Amino acid sequence: MTDVSRLKVETVLKEIQDPYLQRDLVSGGEVQDIQVDDAGRVRVQLCLGYPAAGWHEALKAQVRERVSAIDGVAEVTVEVQTRIVPHAVQSSLKPLPGIRNIIAVASGKGGVGKSTTAVNLALALAADGARVGILDADIYGPSQPRMLGIHGKPETRDGKTMEPLEGHGLQAMSIGFLIEEDTPMIWRGPMVTQALEQLLRETHWQDLDYLVIDLPPGTGDTQLTLAQKIPVSGALIITTPQDIALSDARKGLKMFEKVDVPVLGVVENMSIYICPQCGHEEYLFGQGGGERMAGECGAEFLGALPLDIGIREQADGGNPTVAAEPEGRVAELYRDIARRSAARLALQARDYSDRFPNIVVEND
Repeated sequence: MTDVSRLKVETVLKEIQDPYLQRDLVSGGEVQDIQVDDAGRVRVQLCLGYPAAGWHEALKAQVRERVSAIDGVAEVTVEVQTRIVPHAVQSSLKPLPGIRNIIAVASGKGGVGKSTTAVNLALALAADGARVGILDADIYGPSQPRMLGIHGKPETRDGKTMEPLEGHGLQAMSIGFLIEEDTPMIWRGPMVTQALEQLLRETHWQDLDYLVIDLPPGTGDTQLTLAQKIPVSGALIITTPQDIALSDARKGLKMFEKVDVPVLGVVENMSIYICPQCGHEEYLFGQGGGERMAGECGAEFLGALPLDIGIREQADGGNPTVAAEPEGRVAELYRDIARRSAARLALQARDYSDRFPNIVVEND
């Protein structure tokens, strides 16, 4: 007979922090079950609300080590699974079929590396076990076909919807798949917003945990359409450290707040340049601006990415960094930011609209 109790195990689990949720395993709701038998064998079942397959083994090892130190424990088994659920969207909207969560990636101005960041974060989520799609919402300047190295046009199986194209394990849709690469889109705002809605709603997205929407820069018609008509679970703001980019990023952040879209956090791109020849570090665009802005706006600072020529070359070549160098330091940074983003989303309220029946009143 052992004196190991479920309470003792739970007390130990309260001391283990989830670095992405920034909560302990118990208060984060990640402990699904604890079983203890008379022989001192302990079985712990954990369930994460965000994808982090690359971290599971380290988490298991940490739990085994801490639980094994309890007097009377003879053996520890740890199981970790992931369950990604739909989260609440704007009050007047409901999640779309085939898509659990939509994450908008936005910036206040162009030239901050938003599209490159969006595709690498999408790839990082997929690498950690999620089913991920990416929608290129920049009708005037679509870049995702080139970045994902995808060629060809979408097919239709039912004559009503388009099948998404695939690249590096991502389901993708872009106006760039439907036009020639050098064809300019000379459209007014209403046509652009209609095209965005069609690309989203007339694509046969297949059981996605996350759809990442790569928005054009600014706070114009496309962003307003997204806020009013597209069910978004959360938004990411991409900026660079210099004041002019931060000023515009603040406007983007405030816009999402005004339309009741939760801002998951701020990502600082092109944060630091490290000379490949001598290793000298230089903050070309200033230092710490993204973190300061996040603090001033009450948003989470999700991380910083370097100014690295490899990121640009790999994206231009159709093989983004997370796919090209999955074990590299930069890919590790993208994975860390992706996990923090998804973990922040996991803390948001869940969407229960699919649990309520439709009530139809008919006259006899």
